[in-house]
Amino acid sequence: MPNATRTPGSTPPALTPTTVGTAIRLTAEGPRSLLLAALLTVLAVCGGDAVARVFPFGPRHRAVNDLANQFVPFHAHLWDLLRGRADGGLLLDWQAGWGTSFLPDYGTYVSSPFAPLVALFPRGDIEYAVYAITVLKTAVAAAAMTYLLRRLGPGTWWWASVLGASYALCGWSLAEGTYNPMWLDGLIAFPLLCLVGEWVREARRPLLGPLVVAVCWVANFYTAYMATIGAALVLVVRLATADRPADVLTSPAREAATGTAGGGAGRGAVRTLLRAGLTTGIGIALAAPVLVPVFLGSRHAHPGLAREFDPAPATDVLARLLPVTYSFSTPAAFVSTAVLLLVAALLFRREIPGRERWLWAGLCVAVLASMQWGPTHLLWHAFATPNGSPYRQTFVLSGVLVLAAWTGFAHGLPDRRALLGGTAVVTALSLGSLPSPFLTPWALALTAVGLVAVAVALLLPRRGRYGVLAALLVVGTLVGQAAATTAYADRERPARLDDYPPWGAEQQRRADALAEADGWPAYRTDAGLPRVAGNDPLLLGGQGAAYYSSHTPAVLTETLTALGGGWTSRGRNLLSLDNPVTDALFGVGARWRNGEVVRAEPSAPPLPLVTVRPPGPAPAYGRSPFLNQELLLGTRVYEAPRAGGACRVGTEVFLWAPDATGTARLGTYETRLLGGRPKRLAALTSLGTQQREGAKPQVPRGGKAEIGCLDHDRLRAAVAGLRSRAATRVDVRSDGLTATLPPGTKGTAVVAAPRIAGWRCEGGKAGSYGGLLALDVRPGTTTVTCDFRPPGLRAGPAAGAAGALLLTASLWLGARTRRRAEGSTTLSP
Repeated sequence: MPNATRTPGSTPPALTPTTVGTAIRLTAEGPRSLLLAALLTVLAVCGGDAVARVFPFGPRHRAVNDLANQFVPFHAHLWDLLRGRADGGLLLDWQAGWGTSFLPDYGTYVSSPFAPLVALFPRGDIEYAVYAITVLKTAVAAAAMTYLLRRLGPGTWWWASVLGASYALCGWSLAEGTYNPMWLDGLIAFPLLCLVGEWVREARRPLLGPLVVAVCWVANFYTAYMATIGAALVLVVRLATADRPADVLTSPAREAATGTAGGGAGRGAVRTLLRAGLTTGIGIALAAPVLVPVFLGSRHAHPGLAREFDPAPATDVLARLLPVTYSFSTPAAFVSTAVLLLVAALLFRREIPGRERWLWAGLCVAVLASMQWGPTHLLWHAFATPNGSPYRQTFVLSGVLVLAAWTGFAHGLPDRRALLGGTAVVTALSLGSLPSPFLTPWALALTAVGLVAVAVALLLPRRGRYGVLAALLVVGTLVGQAAATTAYADRERPARLDDYPPWGAEQQRRADALAEADGWPAYRTDAGLPRVAGNDPLLLGGQGAAYYSSHTPAVLTETLTALGGGWTSRGRNLLSLDNPVTDALFGVGARWRNGEVVRAEPSAPPLPLVTVRPPGPAPAYGRSPFLNQELLLGTRVYEAPRAGGACRVGTEVFLWAPDATGTARLGTYETRLLGGRPKRLAALTSLGTQQREGAKPQVPRGGKAEIGCLDHDRLRAAVAGLRSRAATRVDVRSDGLTATLPPGTKGTAVVAAPRIAGWRCEGGKAGSYGGLLALDVRPGTTTVTCDFRPPGLRAGPAAGAAGALLLTASLWLGARTRRRAEGSTTLSP
């Protein structure tokens, strides 16, 4: 029974325990169905991008939001790590944020098994690499769902391919996953975790099950968490719709292993759920070496904005079930019309047991409703409403709909009555979406055409040319709707989200210039302004202040803000700070400015990474960035403007207007400010040198503004004084640094890096000096060594080892139980 199909109205074939096991073995094979699903997925995604003329098929770029700000730069940094070109390593990143912890970023952005594939591409083609990985992940998700469907029960092989591809081409994948490629690992995780649930039901794969869970959670813990919830719900329904806890268990030994012998289905179901919990727990424990540093890193991160969940209107939710719609704040719930029709028809199929029909339909409704209710919304998102899209779990809904659609194939194809009822339901849902502003004429047209095409395909005979025509109708509906949805999202996304310049000749020239000027660790090279993305040091090179991550340390944001730095994304997206005082403090010897690399003056070379301050208390910052810079420097270098608001001729005029938006001018010099808390903070900026007496800056309105007049002669003298007490040699490592101090040094050694959690120094306790890493130097000390161990580096592996021990124990106990059961079976009469 390789396909187990039947004509409408016929009696379904009887499924004995033996034939069910045979059917599952047969339907789990057949790579053609997996390959077809993957091919349809690639065709739809690339075809839609080509229609929209979006990179890499046209002049329109994909560089929007986090794709440009985080994912491409972090993949570029991974490329550098894999090729041995990065400043730092897996533990410590010396390039971004003046030196930050990288392990939490690794576990959040690039821990996917697909991420290392970037190393196969040239560094200059990093955007091609990320696009290729995005398409590959989507195709693998289609293949994984197809395999799961054929594993769950019989059905026509190409229908499994179509439904598997429908899942991978859901609206969530096409509208959101495409520019958040790390989330696509969750798209793959859901069918894999459902497969683990099947293994648990059958008491099979006790080793592979936890390993699959571990890989899913390491690849992307955030969406794996959502996929785990979804897989648990699917397992409950599978148990509730089965006559026994495991459909294919036939031997007494297997029954003894699962606890079903003599205990009834209820007791067996409870034990199956407990076994599923144990499998999941062991898998998560095995992933702990990555998960624990990520969790603890988020505890030290600058807090994001706390939001209240606002459910989307019902009409908008219905509209997003259709193709060719787009919205950032509603669930992208589109899944092929074929899926919707099959799920709706399931309600009218009397040949299917009522429990099976209503539990699967109820699961679909329950998942959709849980996305709209505040408490369950928080549960889906680990009890924190996201700052961005509030429906990040939508892919689970798409997966549940596909599983429900496949359920009916075990009982044959729907008859005319069921198709008529299903068509009426889909039509009613479409009509209910008419008031939504997100509904487009293309959405209604493609839904209507797809509904007719799929209904006709389901009514056609299964053999010969009619079978081919049916397949073409269904495949055409899937690919056409998905490609159109992709193209529409490609066009809408740049108009609704922040966009950034893509990688091109100018960016390559800038990266080459920064690489030529690089002198690390003797001095830092800053990627400068204007920025290309939120993580320019990772993308372009150098070792600057710019940094954007979910793990941006609070101490880094606070320190940069106190010194006059600017940011967006409510303090998590830090901008480069172009200021002579901070350049001196952080040893910046070259930076990108006005289209070229500008090096430090030979008369004022940059300070080394480690300097020594005289004994005394650490600076306590106030509200003025000018005074804060002087406190950290230890010398007065700014003058207050004279009466009337003008600086002395020859000084450099700096403006601090954190909440202003507009153009600031001084004579012919002008600069653009973009501020306004809580979303943005404009950085301290130069208005050029005061050329004539009495000229006053013109400042845009918006909040408080302060003027500081920098005396460069004083600054050079201050830097010379610090250099006389600075380290004579600094060796940096991927997990710390060692500095050699002049003989007779006393005071406080200050490292030009933020005092983030995880630093430990020999010879004394690592402390903070104005937010920077510092250590009191004892008399006679000539060497300072500091090591960085991110929080969780020990606890994570310890939890992983505990998980490995628990896995070993469970395997041993399981083998022992099976041997005893087999022995008792052999001895029985």
